[in-house]
Amino acid sequence: MSMKDMKDAQKMDMAGMQACIEACSACEQACTVCADGMMDMPRCASMCASTADVCNTMMRMMMRPAGYDMAAMMSMLETTIAMCKACAAECMMHADMREECRMCAQACMECQKACEAMLMSMKSMKSMSMS
Repeated sequence: MSMKDMKDAQKMDMAGMQACIEACSACEQACTVCADGMMDMPRCASMCASTADVCNTMMRMMMRPAGYDMAAMMSMLETTIAMCKACAAECMMHADMREECRMCAQACMECQKACEAMLMSMKSMKSMSMS
């Protein structure tokens, strides 16, 4: 880790990071339950399983500040946001028929919001360090 990355990691919004970690964990769990219950709907099951994997990776990256890299973290946040958005849209199509889809869609939307907030915090931190 470079000195700049270490200083950036120390400036991170720790409350935002904790909220993001918790939202990723909840989303991973909801997506796993939904994927398991959607074997008769392969697109939904696959989307949920992939979203669970992405959320797990995002969460684990945030839990390893020694390996912090701002560009990689921001890129992973963007990926997590995109997967959560896509998964929520897919699950909303089944939310009135299946409780696990409704819960999964809700968890995905909450994770998306937490990741967007973290990304905005990182972007503002990045722009301040360039000034």
